[in-house]
Amino acid sequence: MNKDSQLSGNEDPGDTRPILIIPYMWIGDFVRNHTVVRILKERWPNRPVDLLTTPLCAPLVDYMPGVRRGIIWDLPRSRLAVTRQLGLARLLRERNYGTALVLPRTWKAAIAPALAGIPERVGFVGEFRFGLINRWRWGEKRLPRFIDKNAALAQPDGAPLPPEWPVPQLQVPAEEIVRWRQANGLSAGAAVALAPGSVGASKRWTDYPEAARLLAAQGLEVWVVGGPAEKGLAQEIVAAGGPGVRDLTGTDLRNGVLAMAAAGVAISNDSGLMHIAAALGTPTMGIFGPTDPYLWAPLNGLAATVRQDKSVLSCQPCQSTICRMNDHRCMRDIAASEVVAIAQRVLSETRARAST
Repeated sequence: MNKDSQLSGNEDPGDTRPILIIPYMWIGDFVRNHTVVRILKERWPNRPVDLLTTPLCAPLVDYMPGVRRGIIWDLPRSRLAVTRQLGLARLLRERNYGTALVLPRTWKAAIAPALAGIPERVGFVGEFRFGLINRWRWGEKRLPRFIDKNAALAQPDGAPLPPEWPVPQLQVPAEEIVRWRQANGLSAGAAVALAPGSVGASKRWTDYPEAARLLAAQGLEVWVVGGPAEKGLAQEIVAAGGPGVRDLTGTDLRNGVLAMAAAGVAISNDSGLMHIAAALGTPTMGIFGPTDPYLWAPLNGLAATVRQDKSVLSCQPCQSTICRMNDHRCMRDIAASEVVAIAQRVLSETRARAST
């Protein structure tokens, strides 16, 4: 086997050495990494694929078809952490990886694979990583979307982008959902999951409390899903919605995965939970204001993409985490009644499909 042929397009079906993906560790980006996994498994069915993961994202790996294991290792974002890098390198060396795909362009992301002596280390040019990356890729800035940049690294060098990428998939066993409902004292009926959090205040729709009240008034069970940072929002939503609304926020991302898998419809800001719900196949409504759905919506497709249409805002999309113009109208002008009406339509369509 030519050691230079691993990702050049000259596939060797006899190669069984594992592949390691060094991904971005934001939750939504981590879900989209499954597209990269699927491309690699299509190219090399006999090569195991592992994912480096933080403790936060580790539960996602359990539901990703085609992933052999997650390598749980937390590297601090704000410092080099030499001891942690050396420890990770020792672990990677023991696993005998043949290829590492280094998706982030940072210098830090490439250190451990290089120290581990992984023969092929693929990544885009960036941050003076000469010697750390030994299979350079060029042209990242010409790729339109974040997913295009990541998935292109799993293709042969120079291959054109396909019309469509394989979509991320998360698969949760039905019996696990049943056990989760029972453990949380939830009924087996249809429920609406609300995901009011996001990274960046400008991406947060502010009318979730009123939406919860309207949904609960229709007799629907409403769950508020998120992490510890959403606890205050969840309490506000529960107070507005009444006894039909449950706070299911917590520290374990697995809880969020199971909630989204069990829900009849998910309503979410542009956030990691939106990507989780869509990858699970749950009908998902994504609320977009400052971000562009073309760039950031899930590949899986959404049951509805909700945006304000009352006026044309020159600042939209601004891609900013903090609103600096027009008093957050891109989100404020989306009415709760509009979102609830769409949710009811989505639930009705889902029931109709299930009955046929």
